[in-house]
Amino acid sequence: MLTDYHVHLRPDAPDTTAERYFTAGNAERYRAAAQDRGIEELGVAEHVYRFAQALEVWDHPLWRDSARDDLDAYCGFVREETDLRLGLEADFVAGREDRMANLLEGRDWDYVVGSVHFLRDVAVDHPDYDVWQKRGHEPARVWDEYFELLGEAAASGLFDILAHPDLVKFWGGERPRPDRDPRFFYERAMEAIAESGIAVEVSTAGLRKPVGEIYPDRAFLEMVLDAGNPIALSSDAHEPELLGHEYGQAVALLRDLGVGEIAVFDRRQRRLEPLGEPG
Repeated sequence: MLTDYHVHLRPDAPDTTAERYFTAGNAERYRAAAQDRGIEELGVAEHVYRFAQALEVWDHPLWRDSARDDLDAYCGFVREETDLRLGLEADFVAGREDRMANLLEGRDWDYVVGSVHFLRDVAVDHPDYDVWQKRGHEPARVWDEYFELLGEAAASGLFDILAHPDLVKFWGGERPRPDRDPRFFYERAMEAIAESGIAVEVSTAGLRKPVGEIYPDRAFLEMVLDAGNPIALSSDAHEPELLGHEYGQAVALLRDLGVGEIAVFDRRQRRLEPLGEPG
């Protein structure tokens, strides 16, 4: 089996409205693309900050500018008008765990994807809130803080899948990187990841970003597998053509590391299924 759970029905641009993209016809475009690529389990995980209810969690400027849609309308659309798995990409915001838990509770998710984009008010992957330009931090401090937060996200119990877990490398050579072996920083998160049992995402999205690499890198993935965590497979597609993007590379990497099963979700219950081959 192949999955693609970290999928968005619309691009990130602010003019991509729910009325235009949350339609049965658009969902069918994604379903057809998934079938062409041999992806059996397809789900959507829209960004939490695109929904008005997210402002009850955090009032960051990006969220204030983006929070337009109704979260319950989104859930109803996916459940009633599509056959897709219902998910959400929810940022981990340190100190706001209770508020995020309140947002997530009482809604019929199949899974929740947890991501770390922000280090307090600045981001590792957004040019308008760039951590290096806004703070001018030494790269070791940025990586330290990022992986500390990643561990906290895993330990929070809020999420089923830990998304693009080394996102801090997003900019590749366009931003400074620490001189130390990256495994030194990965250790900041690994104990919490292991204890949580959370599924860790292998995402091909990084191949489309400046870094040009799968998330996470091989060393991080080896540490995750040594810890016994299951693997979730996704592309972070924002349009149908990107579903299962470069899955051949991801599957080859997983098989080379001895991974034969991937995580599948239904109403926040996880099971493992044999890893398939791309179509």
